[in-house]
Amino acid sequence: MGQLYLVRHGQASLGAADYDQLSPLGQQQSLRLGEHWQAQGLRFDAVITGTMKRHAQTLAAIQHGMNTQHAAWPWPGLNEYDAEAIIRAIQPGQLAKPTTPEGYKQHFRLLRDGLAQWMAGVVSPQGMPSYTAFVQGVASALDHVRQHHQGHVLIVSSGGPIATAVAQVLRTSPETSIELNMRMRNSAVTEFSFTPKRHSLVSFNSVPHLETPSHKDWITFA
Repeated sequence: MGQLYLVRHGQASLGAADYDQLSPLGQQQSLRLGEHWQAQGLRFDAVITGTMKRHAQTLAAIQHGMNTQHAAWPWPGLNEYDAEAIIRAIQPGQLAKPTTPEGYKQHFRLLRDGLAQWMAGVVSPQGMPSYTAFVQGVASALDHVRQHHQGHVLIVSSGGPIATAVAQVLRTSPETSIELNMRMRNSAVTEFSFTPKRHSLVSFNSVPHLETPSHKDWITFA
């Protein structure tokens, strides 16, 4: 039986001109996770990542913390959906960057609505695959792990693909994956056990590397 660790990237740069990069705190979260695993003596037999900058930066920080280097297999099917395109699909026009608590609340309200409509096939966000194709991209990565790997495998991805993977393993509705996605913490670890036939959920959205008095303020969601 193998163990698959799915890590959501560290805090990215929501509200910045380029969201697809880690914030300074995101770098610290990811480094801390690597240090935590180093202390446990954990090593990975294979590493797979999405192809976004924040995925590569998260992996680099984790590996720095673990004092190891492992070539990663790039998997575009593990890339995040385009939140801005989803929101534009239901609210055309200029989108204001969220800078206040109310702005962030409105952003995520629109995102929830847009995700539900995308999943139902009501909208087709510009430049994005269909929801069916998005799910297949995630499923292909899980299938690859079961068919080609053993031991400890690391996937670094984003909240959407990881929530989709959990929903697939638990056989829940697409709408459930929205709720899972919205509750996922930065640098959080979701763990599956796997055999050649199936994946099984072991834990979801855990941050043991941040559950200390000196690191609890590092826990973020967006």
